[in-house]
Amino acid sequence: MPKLKLKAIKCTECPIRHRAVCARCDEDELLLLEGMKSYRSYKAGDTILWRGEPLEFVASVVDGVASLSKTLEDGRTQMVGLLLPSDFIGRPGRSQIEFDVTATSDLTLCCFDRAPFERLVEETPHVAQRLMELALDELDAARDWMLLLGRKTAREKIATFVEMLARRSRSEASNSQVVSKLPMTRDQIANYLGLTLETVSRQFNSLKKEGIIDFSNRHEFEVKDIIALNDATGDDSDGGVIF
Repeated sequence: MPKLKLKAIKCTECPIRHRAVCARCDEDELLLLEGMKSYRSYKAGDTILWRGEPLEFVASVVDGVASLSKTLEDGRTQMVGLLLPSDFIGRPGRSQIEFDVTATSDLTLCCFDRAPFERLVEETPHVAQRLMELALDELDAARDWMLLLGRKTAREKIATFVEMLARRSRSEASNSQVVSKLPMTRDQIANYLGLTLETVSRQFNSLKKEGIIDFSNRHEFEVKDIIALNDATGDDSDGGVIF
């Protein structure tokens, strides 16, 4: 089912302009992007791309959250990553997508036809460099996720997830914004973190009772004590060995 194509926002007015793949583009390069891009919107739960299907476009997330997942032969599905605003979908040079991509919340994408975008990457070194930086950030996130799944307790998993959302919200805000969006249901969070729904609810309630976070509604939270939240993640902030 085709998704609604929205009127494109000018690149110079785009909310992710200085963090996305086009962050270092000059005026002439932005004009090239203007000619190949289109905006598409998806409702929460819509499938954007199925694993193995032809990759006709690449895209940057403008607003909302998408998930990357893989399904096993017996139907079991594992969410393996989240895509937040300014994150990139697709790989230039790849003709197929390797994951199912699903809109976790209502989602807006800035899409580029793959062939002309690949030509732009070949001809514009700093676009290729920015793509590499985004790919390396994604690799770092995947390594953190491996640590989270393999070693962290339920409390540390929830605290790490909350800290990640709060950190991204601060980087996207133009001021000292402290209210962050919770773009997933608790059931989706449980799937992402390898926990049960009951455990997710229990750990959220525990962080709230301790005054570390507070919820204004089911979709927004505020970090009340960032130091306590960082401590709850279990991460060694100074990189040294704890004796």
